[in-house]
Amino acid sequence: MFEVFFDGDCPLCTREIDMIRALDRRGRLRFTDIAAPGFDPTPTGLTHDELMASIRGRMPSGEMVEGVEVFRQLYGAVGLRPLMPLTRLPGVRHALDAAYGVFARNRLRLTGRCTDETCALPESA
Repeated sequence: MFEVFFDGDCPLCTREIDMIRALDRRGRLRFTDIAAPGFDPTPTGLTHDELMASIRGRMPSGEMVEGVEVFRQLYGAVGLRPLMPLTRLPGVRHALDAAYGVFARNRLRLTGRCTDETCALPESA
């Protein structure tokens, strides 16, 4: 079973996860909200900050994947596997990875959740 670690406090992320959850009629996915009270990142081998920086997933083998690969696995599990090869084409792959990277870096700002601590720019030395 593929497990996705998602930020349940992110409205865009939750909307996407809710849609995938509705499509997961065969129960092939496990959904873990890293913003839930009591969530412990220790079993993932990652810190909470690392999990917040980019969507992550755990393959049935235990291997961790991140970014667009998580979405490939999610969509493949709900019957959209024919789309996966298209997302791996050289130009498409690069564009999707770049777009997700921009979103991940700006997710808190885009969802109105910036604080001085979460979105502060590092002081120049």
